[in-house]
Amino acid sequence: MAKTVVILGARNLGGAIVDHFRELGWNVAGVARSEDTLERVRERGALAIGADAAEMTSLSGALTLAREEFGSLDAVVNAVTAARPTAPGPFGGGDLAAADLEAFQGWAVAVAQQAFVFLSVGAKALREGDGGALIQITGGSSRRAIPGKGLWAAGAFATRALVQAAAQELRQDGIHVALLAVDATIESPKTVDFTRDTPREALGDMSQIAQAVSFLVEQRSRALTHELVVTPAGERWVP
Repeated sequence: MAKTVVILGARNLGGAIVDHFRELGWNVAGVARSEDTLERVRERGALAIGADAAEMTSLSGALTLAREEFGSLDAVVNAVTAARPTAPGPFGGGDLAAADLEAFQGWAVAVAQQAFVFLSVGAKALREGDGGALIQITGGSSRRAIPGKGLWAAGAFATRALVQAAAQELRQDGIHVALLAVDATIESPKTVDFTRDTPREALGDMSQIAQAVSFLVEQRSRALTHELVVTPAGERWVP
């Protein structure tokens, strides 16, 4: 029987991950909130599930639906862009001295909260079966903070800490938890407006990132990777 993967945030990078696992012969479900994204999931030949990946009951229902549809649940991949700033402002939250609590809630708390929901609900779902993989995708801000984006980095650091805790807690249950940090801007329709002058070699390739996801998902128990950083050759690499 084919294995089943659920992709949270199935539009740009998430859509590439859907395509890649479909090519590998997996059963694939894509979770999103917008009908436009869900329609794109259907066009890709995957099961489209409307749900909020930041809400525990909603996500739990989505994973249950995928299991009922395909008869198994073997991996959940979190490709959600979780920051939810409620007011205009600098990307990443801006300087700490100028930011307010509302900005912190949108750039840091929302990111950490969504990662917690993914890991908590995903762990419960995989424990109901024979284990599997939980893959959290994040950016270079999980490795270091930079000026003007400290709020965003706070959420990314919290995400990394939650993944590290989950990886240790769930190993005994046959659940592989891993963080995939893409240390670069990803080339996608979402980023095209501000990357026009950036060399392509400095931008992350969605299809290659999708391959990195499947590498993590398909690892066997005697050689598990819990953190993987990918950096394009044209981007500065920082050890």
